Amino acid sequence: MLRYLIYFWYYFTIQFQQIVFYWIIGMAIGSLISVFYKEKINLLLASLNEKKLGLLGVIPASLLGIASPLCMYGTIPIAASFAEKGMREDWLAAFMMSSILLNPQLLFYTAALGKTALAIRFILCLLCGIAAGCAVRVFFKKKTFFNFSHLYTGNAAVNRDIDPNLFLRYLKNFLRNIKATALFFLAGIVLSALFQVFIPAEGFARLFGAQTGFAGRGFGLLMAASIGVPLYVCGGGTIPMLSHWLQNGMSYGEAAAFMITGPAAKITNLSALKIVLGIKHFLFYLLFSVIFALFNGFIIDLILV
Repeated sequence: MLRYLIYFWYYFTIQFQQIVFYWIIGMAIGSLISVFYKEKINLLLASLNEKKLGLLGVIPASLLGIASPLCMYGTIPIAASFAEKGMREDWLAAFMMSSILLNPQLLFYTAALGKTALAIRFILCLLCGIAAGCAVRVFFKKKTFFNFSHLYTGNAAVNRDIDPNLFLRYLKNFLRNIKATALFFLAGIVLSALFQVFIPAEGFARLFGAQTGFAGRGFGLLMAASIGVPLYVCGGGTIPMLSHWLQNGMSYGEAAAFMITGPAAKITNLSALKIVLGIKHFLFYLLFSVIFALFNGFIIDLILV
């Protein structure tokens, strides 16, 4: 028993030292954007409504979704207020989809996994937002996709960054972010350390089927996409696990599938989305997310494996 505790502590401290810098800096950047640039991002999104970009508007809308530091419960009221002002639904879909998948904090966390994983996550989340906007445009051109009618849109979101002292305003936001994510961050490291102690590296290779042909990759992608649903609670908490998995058998395509289905099917996101989508459009959203994750994961593995 003592041996396992020593191994656990060793792996825990190694993972903690490798990732804690990215977590703290990610929190600092997220708070910086939330306090000083959140309103500018909202204004940029609102300004899209005045431009005649057509379907191409899904591109800047998806980029702004990634730049937004808000969680889904903050994004939905903003989207509702823009819908009330007549913004196109394909642009709203692009904004909300990319906002679900990625934010500035999580983007910086992902740097701990290396440049390849960072590039894959950013490009895929951007493309997923664009694809979501295009899908809404093609399949729901003559139908309403979102239903914000029962939401109060007079106030986009509760703003807690109101301290007149800018430094204190930033510090309070930073501490709130630390408080909201610290438990999940530590839980991710604990799970990663437990995996390293009790599941050998060859076990991960068999689990994900890395480099075992077409069938093996297909099974690995399905496994990665499936485990993303129960294990994905907080983005930062998954980084230690992904780091360990990538070192022990998981391919970049499988990691990509996990990084799409995890946040897309996160319980808190699903409960919020079901309110504004309704059951039919909600199922369409889930099907779209899974297909996008599996298809792009397979393409990435074809290119990189």
